[in-house]
Amino acid sequence: MNASLQLAPRFAEPVPLVAAGVTKRFEGIAVLDRVDLRLPAGAVLGLIGRNGAGKTTLIRILMGLTLPDAGAATVFGDPALDMSDTSKVRLAYVPQQPDALAWMRVGDMLSFIGSFYPNWDQNFVRDTLIRWDLPPGKSLAKLSTGERQRVALIRALAIRPALLVLDEPAAALDPVARRDLLREIAVRAGESGTTVLFSTHIVSDLERVASHVAFLHRGKFLLNTQMDDLKETHTRLVLPPAAAAQLTGTLPGELRRRRQHDGSLAIVLAREAGRAWPAAVALPGASLEVLDLEDLFVEMTA
Repeated sequence: MNASLQLAPRFAEPVPLVAAGVTKRFEGIAVLDRVDLRLPAGAVLGLIGRNGAGKTTLIRILMGLTLPDAGAATVFGDPALDMSDTSKVRLAYVPQQPDALAWMRVGDMLSFIGSFYPNWDQNFVRDTLIRWDLPPGKSLAKLSTGERQRVALIRALAIRPALLVLDEPAAALDPVARRDLLREIAVRAGESGTTVLFSTHIVSDLERVASHVAFLHRGKFLLNTQMDDLKETHTRLVLPPAAAAQLTGTLPGELRRRRQHDGSLAIVLAREAGRAWPAAVALPGASLEVLDLEDLFVEMTA
């Protein structure tokens, strides 16, 4: 055997969620363009993007609900379009607008769903229905949009999933319910090692619970990194007009540049951890500005 070869452990756990070269077009327009994603076990990935960025389409492809035009997705090593029962029972998914089984009463629906899952947490269901003031005897169809969203979240969390996928989970929640949800995500990830992917447009939600963040813009990832690395690896370089005039091309690590009304340049830069910023940071009048997550998102997608 070649000594340079490294064999994976025989019973290594498959990566929970993978997208490889995923492309999807609608009416000739690429909503997703060769997207790659690898979500490691125990990570909490916040997927952020403007409306129409392709977040929901990507999630539906990852869940095997939409066929990509190119590329493939896997869940626990299974093709997303042909998941095994073993993978399905470890997965919980909440879409933006959960409408399934709307004719059933809340309590009956949760009991019915729970019968399919060996790790169903009935105590969590009971306690959370009370905490969120949700009537178990009321039909789902008669609940408000926010109430239906909360019931869907209870259903997803009660199965104690190994992989939790949420599409805009806080969009219809009031501030108290949203805070409870974020706390629950943090607890599940921290104590049970649950892997989480959630899309959102609320940047503060990412900063509270995400270990990783990805910016999806016009069908491509502009950023996909660990939250802890952002301030060390990303910055905004501001060059006054005279210094900006000295630039002859794109800077190493340049992600986006914007010319301001006074002729100065604002350039978003990325670097590998431990590497130096490009020499342009030493130009006369140049300044580096720390970006919080919201500033970075606006700079890269505006």
